[in-house]
Amino acid sequence: MTGTHLDHVVLWVNDPLASVEFYENTVGLTGVRTAEYAEGKAAFPSVRVSADSLLDLAPLTMTGSMDAIPGAGGTAGHPVNHVCIAMDKQDFEALHARLEANGVAVSPYSHNSFGAHGASPRSFYFRDPDGNIIEARHYDE
Repeated sequence: MTGTHLDHVVLWVNDPLASVEFYENTVGLTGVRTAEYAEGKAAFPSVRVSADSLLDLAPLTMTGSMDAIPGAGGTAGHPVNHVCIAMDKQDFEALHARLEANGVAVSPYSHNSFGAHGASPRSFYFRDPDGNIIEARHYDE
């Protein structure tokens, strides 16, 4: 994988399976991990927007566990939780260093988080100047 691109957007939904049905039948997208979610083996299902991007359909019941970054208490549950960008490992590490050098708070690394290309070795979260939450990740080790 080369370059930076949109990996996924997390949308808060009341009923993830009903949302998958809407996105599949009405919008024409394909469900991902739907059976796993229904069986309790995945925290949420997704729908594939393209080969490189997903919409994650997170149940509102997860809001208590999704305050992912320093100072984000109480932010979970908004219509869009965060936007994720994926990049190669070198760009990922450079971004992390730039954010820290500029005094931007970053979360601890997450490991093996699910995204458009499966499990990501590492990811982290930060806020933009308007308070939007951005996740950065890489897939190549």
